[in-house]
Amino acid sequence: MIATLIPIFDDEMAVFGYSIFTQRDNFLLNPNLLGSGMLDGAGLIAGLDVINSMGIDSLSDDKDIFVEVSNVSLFSDIKTQCDVDPSRLILLFDTTVQQNTQYLNRLKELKSMGYNLAMRKLSPSNFGHYSEILRLVDYALLDHTKLNISSARQFFERMFPHITLCAINVNTQEDFEKLKEVGGYHLFEGEFFRMPQVSGERETAPLKANYIQLLNVVNDADFDLTDAADVISRDTALVIELLKMVNHMTVNSEITSVRHAAAMLGQKELKRWINTAITKKLCADKPSEITRLSLLRARFAEMLAGVFDLSGLSSELFLMGLFSVIDIILDKPMDEALKTIKVSRSIENALLKRTGDLAEVLNFMLEYENANWNEVDRQLVMKDIVMDDVYQAYLESLRWYRELVSA
Repeated sequence: MIATLIPIFDDEMAVFGYSIFTQRDNFLLNPNLLGSGMLDGAGLIAGLDVINSMGIDSLSDDKDIFVEVSNVSLFSDIKTQCDVDPSRLILLFDTTVQQNTQYLNRLKELKSMGYNLAMRKLSPSNFGHYSEILRLVDYALLDHTKLNISSARQFFERMFPHITLCAINVNTQEDFEKLKEVGGYHLFEGEFFRMPQVSGERETAPLKANYIQLLNVVNDADFDLTDAADVISRDTALVIELLKMVNHMTVNSEITSVRHAAAMLGQKELKRWINTAITKKLCADKPSEITRLSLLRARFAEMLAGVFDLSGLSSELFLMGLFSVIDIILDKPMDEALKTIKVSRSIENALLKRTGDLAEVLNFMLEYENANWNEVDRQLVMKDIVMDDVYQAYLESLRWYRELVSA
């Protein structure tokens, strides 16, 4: 199985919840599943497996989770598959769920159990056809590119004012701002949050300049521990975080200075910690999902090193993933952003030109996080990669991120 979490935002760019998108099998390797074999295990809801593996709070803190269900798995014993508070789950189905007595009774039953319901793949032509189902639905996910929101808003406000509308395929900041201005949608899903907003020349803020200086110190080929310690000393918050890190790793050690703490951590671990900690600091004025995206990509890329037979490049893959959103963080085009920090030529080629071994992993991750499963399947086949190895790498990345932010 493979799975990915896709964030859903409110109009303030705060994360409202996550959708779990999954695929249980590689259809390119198992074409029979596209035929009669498709219903094998159809009652199992793959997204619930992810929740069981990670725990709902590890996945999303206090955020709700949209979980895909099919017109078949809708009738499964959901509580047995995943024993979590039903109010935290939003069961997401499409128009294959028919408006008949059997489905309506099941939807009413799920509502009575405390589950929330969401429907997608609706179009203006079938709004009225699903009127009885829509009376039970809490969220409607609408492709804003395929309808007039003014007309849709009037319809829903008149007929189903209880439904929260979510715009999907919002892939630019301009679209997001326009949809906010027009009104009607309260939630938004798409690539818009990771698109850089670049408007003319922008000076790097002094605090960010200090952080970038520290990044450049530790990413120099032969950086000196004392130089890094001296730059860390300029930021009280970083000093506190460093001391916490070292005290957590050592027992009965009296740390006498920042230089001492840096030496205790060691060059390799100090470099890794600084890159991670500084990226979090640089993202402070960005939506929290940018921090999450950067750190998840870093760990996921590192975990994929062995899967792609690139174990010797795991450290570079970590940095490549970490800096894959540096253009958004610094509000600069990627080529300008990379001029401000020191990265290897292979990382630069991957991020700018999409060439080299590192770029293969980057391109795979981008398709994976967008749940473009057809392309993911193709790459798995072409590179002879076991699907479950990728899934376990992704779960490990989620665990690592949760432990990092919890600490």
